Amino acid sequence: MKLIFLYGPVASGKLTIARLVAERTGLPLFHNHLIVDAVAAVFPFGSKAFVMLRERFWLETISTAAEAGQSLIFTFAPEPTVAFDFPGRVSRLVEAAGGEVLYVALGVGADEQERRLVDPTRAAFGKLRSPEILRNLRASMDASMQAMPSPAIRIDTGATTPAEAADTILEMIDRPNARGASTG
Repeated sequence: MKLIFLYGPVASGKLTIARLVAERTGLPLFHNHLIVDAVAAVFPFGSKAFVMLRERFWLETISTAAEAGQSLIFTFAPEPTVAFDFPGRVSRLVEAAGGEVLYVALGVGADEQERRLVDPTRAAFGKLRSPEILRNLRASMDASMQAMPSPAIRIDTGATTPAEAADTILEMIDRPNARGASTG
């Protein structure tokens, strides 16, 4: 079982790229907003109940997939309401079931990020769409990004097309023990 753990800041192209990888591999895509939006329908974002349920659903889904030997793609945006040790707990669950986590870090420059943030396609999920809110949260989100495990690859989505990024991820999936590659 392989868990492709695709992470990056808001508007870095996680879902766009993950969809391409899913399309090309046939792997299921577990987009983090599936859970975020479901839990936010009942509890306010960031509330104690929201944080607890969101994490429980993420971990249960990933753990069950690992135990079943079901590879999948997971998108994730590190931010302050997520426990810093969440990625490590994901890795331990997957590895305990004999699986492997492949971390893929996406990055994007601030100007490009703000340009993408207001794109109408972001309205399909309850995604952040306010440049002002993003600017106010940027420092805490950057700190959350720095707490992430070292990725197998880093991709600058401001300098790489989604198709090129997906190609890079597919190459990484096929390489055993890939370490430290970057594009863009």
